[in-house]
Amino acid sequence: MIKYDLTIVIVNWNARELLKSCLDSVYKNTEDVIFEIIIVDNNSSDGSCKMLRDKYEGKEGFKLIENKDNKGFAGANNQAIKIAKGKAILLLNPDTIINGNVIDKTYEYLISKEKLGVAGCKVLNADGTLQLACRRMAPRPKDAFFKLFGISKLFKKNKNLTRYNLTHVSEDEFLDVDSVSGCFLMIKSEVIDKIGLLDETFFMYGEEMDWCMRTKKAGYIVRYCPVGTIIHYKGESSKQLGTKATYEFYRAMIIFYNKYNKEDNLFLFNWIVYVGIALLGVIAIIKNLLIPNGRVGTKG
Repeated sequence: MIKYDLTIVIVNWNARELLKSCLDSVYKNTEDVIFEIIIVDNNSSDGSCKMLRDKYEGKEGFKLIENKDNKGFAGANNQAIKIAKGKAILLLNPDTIINGNVIDKTYEYLISKEKLGVAGCKVLNADGTLQLACRRMAPRPKDAFFKLFGISKLFKKNKNLTRYNLTHVSEDEFLDVDSVSGCFLMIKSEVIDKIGLLDETFFMYGEEMDWCMRTKKAGYIVRYCPVGTIIHYKGESSKQLGTKATYEFYRAMIIFYNKYNKEDNLFLFNWIVYVGIALLGVIAIIKNLLIPNGRVGTKG
């Protein structure tokens, strides 16, 4: 029986062509790590499963799980994690392209550091700019305020105003963070044994930050590791969900706030936060209805 270094888990929903490009880039560029790939399809209707069976079935270590309904990002990832055999798990979005040997290098770095529990690489937008979600701190209410109202964007080099997305730090600097992006999140299997699976209370947002926070609470380090890059075509699947994606984005905010901030604040302050999140959500849904291609909230 083959012993795998890494299990690559990809959750797919109606992203057939992007998924094909993603898988081709993984197989082309990953040479030093012995890996298996588990695809969990959340009841796609675009022929994704047929494409996977025709093109990849029979490859060593390739597995396909076909769901009869959409179990969400956390639920579907957990299905694969439960049967994973790798020393580490890589959560990888189907709308990503692997550049060079970034998987090999990230795995080598993760395994070489005893206290390192989670590693994430440098994630780029299609235009080559840094995708800010790939290195984040957990948002405090004031951080969320600076982010949502564009203040942190205006003052990108101000340490006090950019704590959430850390734009005051060079994108080429290794950095211990609260969370990396769920589009490329590599975690040691021993960490999962200690902290458990992804929290399925989250449907498609927030679960990776929660997982990273639990990793830190267990005594491990979460680190942004710019040893290589991927391209992430952010939100291609979530666009198809329309207002549900926006609803889940803001629902995740409330779930996360309740887990990590609620107990530290007064009752009245908590309700102000809830009302603020609800108002922002309503505004976003109205905006999405008026501008269908301007979806608010994307995975990763």
